Amino acid sequence: MREATTMTRRTFAKAAGLAGLAAAGAGASSGLFGEAPKAFADEEAQGDQIVFTHCHVNCGGACVLQCHMKDGELAYVESDTAGSSEFGGVQARACLRGRSIRRWLGSDERLNYPMKRVEGTKRGDGKYEQISWDEALDTIASEMKRIRETYGSESIFIQECSGVEQNIMMNNPWFRLSNLLGGEITRYGSYSSASISFGAYPYVYGGSWGNRSFKTLQDGELVVMFGFAPNDMRMAGDGPGYDLAVAMEQKNVRVISIDPRRTETCANLGAEWIPIVPGTDAALVAALAHELIANDLVDMDFVNRYVVGFNEDTMPEDAKGQNLSYYDYVMGTGYDKVEKTPAWASAITRIPAERITQLAQEIGSAKPCFICQGLGMQRHANGDNASRAVMALALMVGQVGRPGTTSGGTIGNGGIGLSSLPTGENPITVQIPQYLWPEAIRDGEKLTATHDGIKGADKLNVGIKMLINYGNNMMANQNGDINTTTDILRDESKCEFILQYDVAWTDSCNWADIVLPDLTPQETYSLSAAGECNDIAGIRFGQPLYEPKFERREIYEVCAELAERLGVGDEFTEGGLTREDWCRRQYDELVETVGDAYDMPTYDEGVAMGAFSYDIEPSQDNEPFIDDPEANPLETATGKAQIYSPEIAEMARTWTLDESEKNAITAIPTYVPGPDSAEDVTDEFPFQILDFHPKCTTHSTYAHNPVLQDMTPFQAWINPIDAERMGVSDLDTVRLTSAQGSMITQAKVTNRVMPGVIMHAQGAWHSAPAEGDRTDQGGCTNTLTSRQRNPISKGTGQHSVIGTIEKVEG
Repeated sequence: MREATTMTRRTFAKAAGLAGLAAAGAGASSGLFGEAPKAFADEEAQGDQIVFTHCHVNCGGACVLQCHMKDGELAYVESDTAGSSEFGGVQARACLRGRSIRRWLGSDERLNYPMKRVEGTKRGDGKYEQISWDEALDTIASEMKRIRETYGSESIFIQECSGVEQNIMMNNPWFRLSNLLGGEITRYGSYSSASISFGAYPYVYGGSWGNRSFKTLQDGELVVMFGFAPNDMRMAGDGPGYDLAVAMEQKNVRVISIDPRRTETCANLGAEWIPIVPGTDAALVAALAHELIANDLVDMDFVNRYVVGFNEDTMPEDAKGQNLSYYDYVMGTGYDKVEKTPAWASAITRIPAERITQLAQEIGSAKPCFICQGLGMQRHANGDNASRAVMALALMVGQVGRPGTTSGGTIGNGGIGLSSLPTGENPITVQIPQYLWPEAIRDGEKLTATHDGIKGADKLNVGIKMLINYGNNMMANQNGDINTTTDILRDESKCEFILQYDVAWTDSCNWADIVLPDLTPQETYSLSAAGECNDIAGIRFGQPLYEPKFERREIYEVCAELAERLGVGDEFTEGGLTREDWCRRQYDELVETVGDAYDMPTYDEGVAMGAFSYDIEPSQDNEPFIDDPEANPLETATGKAQIYSPEIAEMARTWTLDESEKNAITAIPTYVPGPDSAEDVTDEFPFQILDFHPKCTTHSTYAHNPVLQDMTPFQAWINPIDAERMGVSDLDTVRLTSAQGSMITQAKVTNRVMPGVIMHAQGAWHSAPAEGDRTDQGGCTNTLTSRQRNPISKGTGQHSVIGTIEKVEG
């Protein structure tokens, strides 16, 4: 856990009209607003108004949106103008996604009415008819009752909701309703971070530990990022990209980005780019460790006190004398008897051996050194080990748990502690890995704990028979190997009822039995905490921009009506609480909880303000474990940070593994290429193909916003060397093909991607027939990705893909 942070105190004053925060004292920097700008006042005088809301998508931010309304319609959007507008000031300014939200709200793709699959057609055919809300809710309630009575509560699964995660509702109303009826099977992990969260952190630190934000960086510090692109995906004022830009400018921080793609941090901010073959990060770390050892740069005092498994002296007693340490692996005395020299790693990573040697010197000499990783590399099939390897690097140089460092994992912050809508108690304890929900439909009770990572039971008792998809595009867009996934969904003898509840008609709607039209968070009441991964704390209040249009309805109200039909209406609403009531209640509870630390406005004052923020002074203290490891042990098997994990050693002895997973569960973070790696390319499939998070979307949200598509189009990035030999020119129409499928897109010839690798922006909406020629015309990268999984976490390994590119004539 983080040490308590020190913050600048704020006091609040009421204001009339466009109320705001009046921050007392010199240097007070944040709050909406002290005084309405003249332009806003003029608009109010003319009868127009500003409605405050915020961006809600799963980018990690929660940026303020000032929506200027004219004649009841959204005219244009501004963002946070409170506090200091100077570079480095605290303003939750939205990026181009949030600023262009008017086009998204008014998109032709919006869902307007409840729809039902036409009788006699198959899932995926895309044939639907409009029905009433009563018919839709009667059908859903009937299916919930039938399936629960027939198969039990473990047969019902509520999917992740990445499209609306940054608010207190999310998909919690579905869980609240289901728990009142007997519960449901749940998931652990996520598409974003399953390997790092469940394959690395628990076995290195006992859980997420020691993560600090870029605001903790020290003057002149070295930052080494493995596969992290904060200025591409989290570039808004409520995200870490901004914090990193400020640190680079004001603190002269030096950044090295190790990535197959030259990210915006390199292209626009001047960070150094070290290109690396995708999926080979653990090999690079092993060679860096070799040079740290050879040049006496390992912090042995730190290792001896805090770390298990670096060398023989730090091994657990039952593992000593067997050459099982990381030192043995690196220096060639371990199981494979291969010395992990820079020359060895260079052949794998394509990083020059000289640069590996130099990088080891830089990392070993930098005090402090901020070593972190993004989430891309852990979505390869060897992501569990890769994530642990980067954490091991930070441990070897003693750069964890101290000011100016992070854990070697992701970055983080403290947060303000806003709670979501309560869901009640779920009597079902069985959990599946999030990524394996299609397998839980197809294979059901064949899934076991030691083969598939089932938690809470030795195996599943039943497959998923009812699938509830709210606020996500998982079924036909965001899941690995869309063709395999949709083949599973097409078989109605497996999953018997599928509900899709969303704001737009994505291709996932074509695989549902009932489709419901949602309100966006901007069209209803909302409440969110300030963004992730930065050291500010605050709340964003949201009010509906206008009355609901067509027959769109928000999730809490709909679940309340279902609860009435199913006999638990009063329990669900606790006597009639509305969505707005819950926003007020959760906020009031927060005020009671953190009242001693923050000066917070009342709920009504906050609504008038629209938002408020505190600039937190990051902690300059060590983590308690660093100050006294005996009194504050980590929650690992040994109580220390673990390069060697006894827990994983036990898994390797007892788990049942597929052929592709054998030798991939190792107690130390070895380099295992995994399937469909750079070592597997062929004449037929000569490229590694993977996707990246672009500026224009968050997952698939906003993908059909024409403004964003024009600014940052979905394209296949290919190096000029590769483009020439494949006969591809810039802006050509091309076909990408893997063993899983093919898609049509546009080429972008650029030296911002290394040779041998094709990278494509993810999030475009899938568009292909369910049968016959299933070539995707929409540019959805998951047409190409695999169903590979990581061996420990069972998280996605879908970025382990090889394939090819060809120009499409005509």
